[in-house]
Amino acid sequence: MAKLILSMDGLVLKEIPLLKERMSIGRKAHNDIQIDNMAISGEHAAVVTILSDSFLEDLNSTNGTVVNGQSIKKHFLKDGDVVELGKYKMKYLAVAVAPGEVSEYDKSMLFQSGPLPDVARLGEPAVTVAPAPAAAGTLPPAAIQLLTGSNAGRELQLTKTLTTLGKPGLQVAVIARRPHGYFLTHVEGKHFPLVNGQVLDAQAHCLRDHDVIEIAGVKMEFFLKN
Repeated sequence: MAKLILSMDGLVLKEIPLLKERMSIGRKAHNDIQIDNMAISGEHAAVVTILSDSFLEDLNSTNGTVVNGQSIKKHFLKDGDVVELGKYKMKYLAVAVAPGEVSEYDKSMLFQSGPLPDVARLGEPAVTVAPAPAAAGTLPPAAIQLLTGSNAGRELQLTKTLTTLGKPGLQVAVIARRPHGYFLTHVEGKHFPLVNGQVLDAQAHCLRDHDVIEIAGVKMEFFLKN
């Protein structure tokens, strides 16, 4: 399990395991990682972890977020990266992928341009939930079909570990393929994805057959290919 080592002036203050798929960082008490310092915004940044990969996103903080000396908005964390928040530092320590576990990740994103901010990204699935839990190794194949935008009608097969959907800088989410189903998780953007018209929260959402997803203004249907 990946973790963050929080320190200030060389003194280690806390070791923080990344137990949740999305962990918020900020000055306010409701954050998963609270840093009570005026240089830290109320909701400063967030770390999203999908399988063995973690992403850091600055949440439009006042003083910004720095990784390895460079100001970032969104950053794919690598083992040993040092995150700076004011006087505080957090060192990211990754965990090795267990033998047999899928570690390949297509970090590129394919976004189609058009009248609408077309979402069209196929990366790798990470977590999914079907109508009924599937036994390990028997997860049915699935796909999404774009319903709006210039690519309406196009199908994207969910064959990899994580499939990335969205428009960078606006809204990004991932569909993760797990042994027991398909899960949708918010990664980037002020607004969260919609499923069947309902706004999701920060937790992974189990997808069911024929759910209608809306990301970055584009609607798409998730379906199982039985």
